[in-house]
Amino acid sequence: MKTPFSRKKKEKILLAMSGGVDSSVAALLLKKQGYEVYGAFMKNWSDTKNKITGECTWVGEREHAIKIATKLGIPFVTLDFENEYKKLVVDEMFKKYKAGITPNPDIDCNEKIKFPLLIKAAKKAGINLIATGHYARIKKKGNKYELHRAKDESKDQSYFLYRQSQEDLSHTIFPIGNLTKKKVREIARKNGFQNADKKGTVGICFIGKINLKDFLSKKIRPKKGKIFDPDGKIIGEHDGIYFYTIGQRLGPRYGFEVERQDPNTKRMSRWYVAKKNAKTNVLIAAPEGHSLLLRKEITVKELHLIDEVKENFLKHKKVFSRIRQVGELIPSTVYKKNGKIKVTLDKGITGVSEGQAIVLYDKTKCLGGGVIAFD
Repeated sequence: MKTPFSRKKKEKILLAMSGGVDSSVAALLLKKQGYEVYGAFMKNWSDTKNKITGECTWVGEREHAIKIATKLGIPFVTLDFENEYKKLVVDEMFKKYKAGITPNPDIDCNEKIKFPLLIKAAKKAGINLIATGHYARIKKKGNKYELHRAKDESKDQSYFLYRQSQEDLSHTIFPIGNLTKKKVREIARKNGFQNADKKGTVGICFIGKINLKDFLSKKIRPKKGKIFDPDGKIIGEHDGIYFYTIGQRLGPRYGFEVERQDPNTKRMSRWYVAKKNAKTNVLIAAPEGHSLLLRKEITVKELHLIDEVKENFLKHKKVFSRIRQVGELIPSTVYKKNGKIKVTLDKGITGVSEGQAIVLYDKTKCLGGGVIAFD
């Protein structure tokens, strides 16, 4: 398999090894391509426990990584970034939820922890390149680096990588970006990897799958408030707007009850969070299909462009927009209006939540993106 762009053979590379199948196969491919591979496990979170053994989840994950490194003859090191992760990702996440905003810690983790700290650790060891098991691709065009979606669209992770800089990309390789998940598992089985069929991690980066409400309750006290329908009628009570996000379904299975009967059809319908007001501690809910759930125009804060010139980019640029990891790519227009950066979608969509990311594409190329804001 060819490398993403020309590299000197036997060049040293520091690979982030999580214990999963993706980074394990990445290690194998890099070795076959002639790199001198060094494995690094990042210890970023100790609070999540294995439900069966009671030990910290990261301990078992590191054991998986060590076994693969040993099998491949790769030197291995553990990097402890837990203090940085808590300060730059977790504390910021609590702060934003408390303000009624829904953040994206996975993006923060990539921008503030994984890539800068891994690159720093590599340079300290005299290594110029890093690699991860992300499903994404890097292409070099002239003296610039481009980020592209993965071959396997169902696993593409470019959404979480949109804040990467030219400096980051110039030091990074994504070895499995041209492979499907199915092919990655086939390679792992063929080479006798014990984690070939290991399930991928889900939930928050390094923290894993958790009950978000319980997690937030450790730092944010419940605060009861009213739930209104689109006409201003009180239909229920919530226990804190911080625990709920735009587009989230309401009902007894999701934390509380609301009166969900459609007054026109007398039928029970699904209701969703349409708006949040942190100052008044109010939620506004709407039934499925209601116009209040749809949004076409989005204000973008903290616009980050990977290799585009902002002044040229904001002249009614036609793009494709995505508001969740593998969500629909929606034809859109980017422009500047009254000093604010706007994205107008060709059609209204649900689940647009303040604080989440809107990521912009030109075909497979990730142009960059920003943080969703409401005027």
